[in-house]
Amino acid sequence: MELTILISSFFLLVILGVPIAFALGISSLIVCLIIGLPITTLVNQTFHGINSFVLLAVPFFLIAGNLMNAGGITDRLTRLSRNLIGHIRGGLGHVNVLVSMIFAGLSGSAAADTAGVGAVLIPAMLKSGFDKGFTVAITAASSTIGVIIPPSIPMVLYGAFGEVSIGALFLGGVIPGILVGLTQMLIVWILATKRNYPAYPRAPWREAAKSIWESLPPLGMPILIIGGIVGGIFTPTEASVIAVVYGLIVIMVIYRDQEVTLSRLPKMLGETVIFYSLPLICVATSGAFGWLIAYLNGPQLIVSFIEKFSLSYYGMYAVIILMLLLLGTFLSPIVIIIVFLPVIQGLGDIVKIHPVHLGVITVMVTAIGLITPPYGMCLFIASGLADFPIMKSFLAMLILIGMFLIVVALCVIFPELILFLPQKLMPTAM
Repeated sequence: MELTILISSFFLLVILGVPIAFALGISSLIVCLIIGLPITTLVNQTFHGINSFVLLAVPFFLIAGNLMNAGGITDRLTRLSRNLIGHIRGGLGHVNVLVSMIFAGLSGSAAADTAGVGAVLIPAMLKSGFDKGFTVAITAASSTIGVIIPPSIPMVLYGAFGEVSIGALFLGGVIPGILVGLTQMLIVWILATKRNYPAYPRAPWREAAKSIWESLPPLGMPILIIGGIVGGIFTPTEASVIAVVYGLIVIMVIYRDQEVTLSRLPKMLGETVIFYSLPLICVATSGAFGWLIAYLNGPQLIVSFIEKFSLSYYGMYAVIILMLLLLGTFLSPIVIIIVFLPVIQGLGDIVKIHPVHLGVITVMVTAIGLITPPYGMCLFIASGLADFPIMKSFLAMLILIGMFLIVVALCVIFPELILFLPQKLMPTAM
């Protein structure tokens, strides 16, 4: 009874337009009052939701991404990508995807990717003759790679709350992230050929070599982060701080960018605080909400119910993926991971799914929610930048979502696509 009230009151509040972070807290408070739990218990669980050393990595990765964005790194990466693959039919579409793949290794945030890359490439693509629907779709869809290729903020949360190696999750996301990018570039090429989208002239080798040389410093960041974590030199949280220091050195010492100065740093930090504040409240209230679900035996009830169907490995994965797709339409990946992780892992344990494999698949599927209404944060950002209706953008997005799901299916059928790198480079974490 109490579990039904908890979940139904939450969904009712969301439908009424209450922000998710507050809907989680209010519904938790209602049930606490009904069952007679002390309010201090709810407060303690809310605090416990964010009282984690590992979670410190999230704001620092965001700061590192903001530094790179403000320091003109996006422009340099765009120039590099254009010189390397801009001559292929649909040039700027391919550039959009490649920049997102590279940017993924700098920020770990799909929203930051959409805002940074979209601000540069959406106007350029529209000016070059790409239609608005496809421009918005490829910008938003490619930004989801930002949470698959490391560093990834959802993977940090999954590792922290699910007690799974974050380094192994990072490595597990590399090949799937590349596959998602390649399939998106395939769609770009097919549609560009069909719709006669333009391409750039092939860049002279000297110009291409120069752009590679200029882009080496930012390209070193993901290598430093992943190499340090895999090598056991520093933890994910320490890696996030090192990423900020490295970003400052690249922008203020190597590039000497005038847009990022010591006097402007407080403003950038303030922007990061504002950007991270609502997700942080979500993390806190999700912790209390998730604790209440566990207290009311919610995960056990759901897992026991589904276990009765005696599903196979692939059947169970189908249930998990469908559940995540449904939740992703109106909840952020952060909330899904924190609140529903016990259910996800409980279902995975029934058919012996590897924890790292399940973690990467979970992050991939919840990323689709970033480009599907009514939540669709990345879709909203890209549509706003192009001043184009959300639903028209979503229609153009469907083919990209279909290809994304094909990659997810391949990763389920062939687990080695996810597990190969972690098993080779971090065997002790497996």
